[in-house]
Amino acid sequence: MNTWMDTQEKVFAYIREHHMLQAGDRVVAGVSGGADSVCLLFLLLEWQKEVPTDIAVVHVDHGIRAEAGEDARYVEQLCEERGIPFFLTRAEVRNRARMEKISEEEAGRRTRYEAFEKAAKEWGATKIAVAHNSNDRSETQLFHLFRGSGIRGLASILPVRDRIIRPLLCLERWEIEKFLQQRGIVYCKDATNEEDDYTRNRIRHHILPYAEENIVKGCVAHMNQTAELLAETEDYLELQTKEAAGRCIRATDGDGESAETGDSRNAVICIAVESFLSLHPVIRKRLLYEEVKQLSPGQKDITYQHIQELLTLFTREGNRQICLPFGIRGRRQYEEVLLTVERTDRELLEKTEVAEKYQPTLQLSPGQTGTVECEVGTVEYCVCDLAAAHEKNQEVPTNQYTKWFDYDKIKKCPVIRTRKPGDYLTIADGRGGMIHKSLKSYLVDQKIPQAERDRLPILAEGEHVLWVVGYRISEYYKVTENTKRILKVQLIRKEFA
Repeated sequence: MNTWMDTQEKVFAYIREHHMLQAGDRVVAGVSGGADSVCLLFLLLEWQKEVPTDIAVVHVDHGIRAEAGEDARYVEQLCEERGIPFFLTRAEVRNRARMEKISEEEAGRRTRYEAFEKAAKEWGATKIAVAHNSNDRSETQLFHLFRGSGIRGLASILPVRDRIIRPLLCLERWEIEKFLQQRGIVYCKDATNEEDDYTRNRIRHHILPYAEENIVKGCVAHMNQTAELLAETEDYLELQTKEAAGRCIRATDGDGESAETGDSRNAVICIAVESFLSLHPVIRKRLLYEEVKQLSPGQKDITYQHIQELLTLFTREGNRQICLPFGIRGRRQYEEVLLTVERTDRELLEKTEVAEKYQPTLQLSPGQTGTVECEVGTVEYCVCDLAAAHEKNQEVPTNQYTKWFDYDKIKKCPVIRTRKPGDYLTIADGRGGMIHKSLKSYLVDQKIPQAERDRLPILAEGEHVLWVVGYRISEYYKVTENTKRILKVQLIRKEFA
C-alpha cells in the first residue's frame, strides 16, 4: 500500500536526482491553495527538517473567480501558522489578456511567473518552486504534439529550468490527493478546473482518461518516461547545435564589427553556406531556429514552415530574401545567408537625417588644398595644374585610395557621402563613348555585400559619382590628354592613419 511516507521519499529522491535543492537555499513556492501547491508546500516543510532551507510563499489572485479571496486567506493562514513569509499579488488577468491579445490562460501564466520573480528578488530567493505534476506534463506534451512541435516541446515541462524547480513532476495527481488525504490536509478547489473552457482542461477531462481506460493503463507514467528521454536527447542536440554554430556562424553588429551571436536585434548573423550544408539536416533546422529565436521578441510565432523557407536560401541559386515575423529577414548573399532585423521607417529616417546633416564637402578653387574628416578616415585634396604634376614626375595614380580627376569637368563642390537612389557612374561603352550605369548595378556586379554597399563612401557631384572609394572612378572625370587642371584626392583610412 502506498503511504504518504512513500510519496515523500519519492519526491525527495527526485529532488536529489535533479539537484533541485541544496543546504542554505532560499525557496519561493507558488501556492494557489489547490491540492498540488498545498502538497508542494507541505513536502518542502518536510524537506526543511532534513536540509536547512528557507521557505516563502507567493499567492496570485487572478481577479477571475469570486471565491479567490477565500483561497488567498486560506494560504495566508497556512503561512501565519508556520511562520512562513507570505507575498500576495492581485491582478486583472482578463484585462491583460485583452490588452496583450493573448489567451486568459497565457495571461495568467505570465502574471504568475512575474509575481514569483518579483518576490524572489525582494526576498533574495535562490529557487522558485512550482507544483506541476506528471499529469500536467502529459497534458502539455499532448498539446504540443497536436499543435506541432519539435523535441523540445515534446519533452514538455522540465524538472529544472534556470532557478525554477518542479519537485512534484514525479507524482501523478492521484498520488498527490492520496498524500493530502492520508495527512488530513485540506485544500481549496477551483471550480474552473472542472470546466472545458481551456484546451488543457479538455485534454485533462477527456483525452487522457480515454487513453488510460481504452488504450493502455499507466499512459501518464509512460508519457513521462518518454518526456525524460526526449529531454536528454534535447540536451545532447543542444550541445551539437552550439558546436555547429561555432563552425559556420559569425555575427556582426550591423556595421561590420564582430559581435556575439544573437547579441541584439541589431546583429547581423552570417551563416556560411558550404559549412552549413555539411551539417546533418536535424542540426541545420535547429541551428536556424536558434538563430532566428535570438532575433525574435516572440519566438512562439516562428514556425516550422518559416524554417523550411529559410532552408531554401542555402539550396537554391540566386540572391533572394525571405520575410519572417517581427521584421526578421533572411537573404542569400553569395556564399553566405544573412539573418537581420529590418529597421523601421522611423529608424531609417533618423539614420538618413543624421547622415545628411554632415556631408564632408571639398571646397574647390585653383590652387586650393584642404582636409576633411569622414566616417572612414581623412581625405586630403588639392587642385593643381597637370603640367606642374608632370614636372614633379608624378603620374596618374593606380592606388585604390588615391585618385586624380579632371578639375574643369567638376561644376559643383563634390561631397563625400553614402549612396542614394539615382546615383550613377559613367563608364566606357566599348565604342569610344560613355554611358550611364546605376551605382546599384555596379555594386551588384562587383559582388559587394548589401550591408557594405550602404556604408561605402563615395565622392559625388549631385547624383553623378566621381569615385566609389576603394573601387573605380567615373569615366567622365578621368584625366585625358586634354586635361589642364586636376583634382588630387587621397583617403587616409583610419586603420592606417
